[in-house]
Amino acid sequence: MFPRIFRLTSVAPLLFAVPYNSASAVAAAPAPEVRFNTLSVDGIKIFYREAGPANGPTVLLLHGFPTSSHMYRGLIPLLADKYHVIAPDLPGFGFSDVPARDKYHYTFDNLAKTMDAFAQALQLKRYAIQVFDYGAPVGFRLAAAHPERITAIITQNGNAYEEGLGTVWSPIQKYWQEPNAQNRAALRQFLTLDGTKYQYLHGSPAEKVAPEAYQLDYVLLSRPGVEDIQLDLFLDYASNVKRYPAFQEYFRKAKPPVLAVWGKNDPFFVPPGAEAFRRDNPNAEVHLYDTGHFALETHGNEIGAEIRRFLDRHVGK
Repeated sequence: MFPRIFRLTSVAPLLFAVPYNSASAVAAAPAPEVRFNTLSVDGIKIFYREAGPANGPTVLLLHGFPTSSHMYRGLIPLLADKYHVIAPDLPGFGFSDVPARDKYHYTFDNLAKTMDAFAQALQLKRYAIQVFDYGAPVGFRLAAAHPERITAIITQNGNAYEEGLGTVWSPIQKYWQEPNAQNRAALRQFLTLDGTKYQYLHGSPAEKVAPEAYQLDYVLLSRPGVEDIQLDLFLDYASNVKRYPAFQEYFRKAKPPVLAVWGKNDPFFVPPGAEAFRRDNPNAEVHLYDTGHFALETHGNEIGAEIRRFLDRHVGK
């Protein structure tokens, strides 16, 4: 189902080499130090990246499939001079533990439960969430359950509307309707190296995509047992679609500040999903960029600056 992916002809320099600074900041200020930690939550070791002042406003960054907190490696320094930034790896992803499927039920309800316990273990009372892909239904569960904790929402191709689902979801939707072995096996194409590269390269300027990003994701996907974990989550994604009305009700009632920064060429979560946030929150800000699913890989400085302006207006006053 994946179109032919052309060969990379050059490797981009490291993204986000120059940290974003406000007009009053010193241009030559060093990038904030990032710390790498683990925290045991209900017997599961959660790996997380942390930076910024502990007493600053907190921003919780939630990654998606098939990646990890590594996707935020460039955004963190753009925020952490002022904000307390925390980016965990979900169970089964990145460098967090990968409990066996008979020990941990891989559903979005459980991922949200673990992230809630993680936030409580770190004593996070109030925080903004930045969500992407799978991080959206996890983060929106946290927000709907605890609206008093959420100071703002930034969604980068993190969907909450049925019109945001692209046609590439068709084989996954078929699996929802008929969860048999044949339909499950058909989804393994998403877990190959070509499938992973497709997520990064489709609709994106390929020369700006760091190849180590999709290579790392693929290596971690290839660990024993991880493929079946991901197939379980493909099946359970249907639970998120059923929750969309509840998420939308939360947006209408709580009206948190919302910023949607969206790669408009994303085949998975298409632009109508970004525009739909305005339906439930007319004050939602929507910005589309000429790139694909992993928009931060190619437009990180531009999107990071927009996120920083948004947080400064609504959270870091």
